[in-house]
Amino acid sequence: MALCVGFDTSNYTTSVAWCDSAEGRNESRILDVPDGALGLRQSDALFLHVRRLPQLMEKLLDGKTLKEAAVVAASSAPRETEGSYMPCFLAGICEAKSLAISLGAKYMEFSHQQGHLAAAAWSAGCETLLDRPFLAWHLSGGTTELLHVVPKDAAVHAERIGGTTDISAGQLLDRTGVLLGLPFPAGKHIDALSQQANRVELYRVKLNGLEFSLSGMENKVKAMHDQGIPQADIAAFAVETVSNVVLRATDAAKKRYPGLPVLCSGGVASNSRLRAVLQDAFFASPEYSRDNAMGIAILARRALERGTHCGG
Repeated sequence: MALCVGFDTSNYTTSVAWCDSAEGRNESRILDVPDGALGLRQSDALFLHVRRLPQLMEKLLDGKTLKEAAVVAASSAPRETEGSYMPCFLAGICEAKSLAISLGAKYMEFSHQQGHLAAAAWSAGCETLLDRPFLAWHLSGGTTELLHVVPKDAAVHAERIGGTTDISAGQLLDRTGVLLGLPFPAGKHIDALSQQANRVELYRVKLNGLEFSLSGMENKVKAMHDQGIPQADIAAFAVETVSNVVLRATDAAKKRYPGLPVLCSGGVASNSRLRAVLQDAFFASPEYSRDNAMGIAILARRALERGTHCGG
């Protein structure tokens, strides 16, 4: 069984993975963000990735050898669109290229978003989704996009058809969390806190076609905080508001594209309330909802099996 290796160095997570046709393993670690901060500068993220990669590679291998690796791949950009670029991906690209050269393996590149979709489908037990059209959400700290996805070679091509027009769902939840004194990224902490709420309210965000705005919700969260509303109730408000508008946008998209399944990916897709309201959707396991390199390794394996070459 041919071994494929993947690297993904997003703005907040360093990750490496390997897979073959039978199994796989991913090792990830969130970058250290100072208390009270809302993220990292790209230069700081790049520096932290470079320092972190050797440690994660050692943990990933744990006695396994990569001598038989046939492909080494990396995420090279946020999305599969012209001009999509973030410097932090250079850490994974350079590491992957160097490893491929030393092993005499093929080198491939995919987008971070393609990796998310592949990891979500694989971990949900429906990798065959990647071979047919489907709808997908990419819900993360920097992205809230509703996508129409079609097969492209061994990977997929995703076209944005809806989502937020300003801040992402992840940004709203992270900013709410930091306001409440929670660690950043705040997604899992907001999820846990929201389940302690005594009162669950939401604001019905206006849906314009398949588009919506969340920046006004940040102002409402701040107002609730200033009014002394219990923290758990504020967390529940943010989670319920996001879940409601995502559900309504999903229902509208399913009417526009009848018969297509829905796949949810990205760190926000691990939220328990969102999973409860989108009952008919496929969800990645929580480990593969957040940023990971497994999707990149899976796409490399699919390209190898089909005799195609992507990027590099």
